Amino acid sequence: MEPGNGTQISEFLLLGLSQALELQPLIFGLFLSMYLITVLGNLLIILAVSSDSHLHTPMYFFLSNLSLVDICFTSTTIPKMLVNIQTKSQVITYEGCITQMWFYILFTVLDDFILTVMAYDRFVAICRPLHYTIIMNPRLCGLLMLVSWIISLLNTLLESLTVLGLTFCSDLEIPHFFCELNQVVQLACSDAFLSNMIMYFSAGLLGGGPLAGILYSYSKIISSICGIPTAQGKYKAFSTCASHLSVVSLFYGTGLGVYLSSAATHNAHSSATASVMYTVVTPMLNPFIYSLRNKDIKRALERFLGR
Repeated sequence: MEPGNGTQISEFLLLGLSQALELQPLIFGLFLSMYLITVLGNLLIILAVSSDSHLHTPMYFFLSNLSLVDICFTSTTIPKMLVNIQTKSQVITYEGCITQMWFYILFTVLDDFILTVMAYDRFVAICRPLHYTIIMNPRLCGLLMLVSWIISLLNTLLESLTVLGLTFCSDLEIPHFFCELNQVVQLACSDAFLSNMIMYFSAGLLGGGPLAGILYSYSKIISSICGIPTAQGKYKAFSTCASHLSVVSLFYGTGLGVYLSSAATHNAHSSATASVMYTVVTPMLNPFIYSLRNKDIKRALERFLGR
């Protein structure tokens, strides 16, 4: 393919997790199973929260939004991968690649912001219990979600526009199972300094900022829990945020693990394999974490499924 600007590129090749033909049926079955579990599990959380009036609270409002974003997040990458395996094709159109990358960035940042908002909700519930219903009113909850969407959309638009301005040459193979921003930028044969600068600045600001907010919230939460005189009171207070803390640890832990593995090995295929953890495994495990550790969700699911 001749060198040209972004508008002249017709397609990219997604190399996937493995080139071995004998592994393709196994990969297809594994990822199809994980995708169906992810969609079904998160959908059940949404239905349980919406159908039970006792769960119409800020915490479960944010949880249902997290479940919706996780469904969209996984649906951005896995269906295309399954189609490529089934059709024995590695092709993704230029437009399809940009679209996939756009939605992937959007839902990644949204996941991050929703987890931060949920940490703030737990902070208010434990550290300001008498003012919880006043502070976390429906208007503020809606505003927090709106701001999260606006910032995520603006960031996604900015990062996507920088990629649209890049020039690509003949090497259009992406050593990944989806169009990951960093991998696409590395294929550019034009100056990608601006794209890299915006990409790393956004990652630092929109990744580090929310993480700092979560850490601050939990430092205050732990301080408040330590001040509770009884062991039963401490356990009850901690149990209200244990599920969220588990999900945050999983989200940031797997993301950091992918970054460190790619930095240590400089192997794109190793990075692609490691990224399965936060793109597929984390959204799949979230419903189990919340349903197994949360009695309200378990009761709501039992009532919903028992209809």
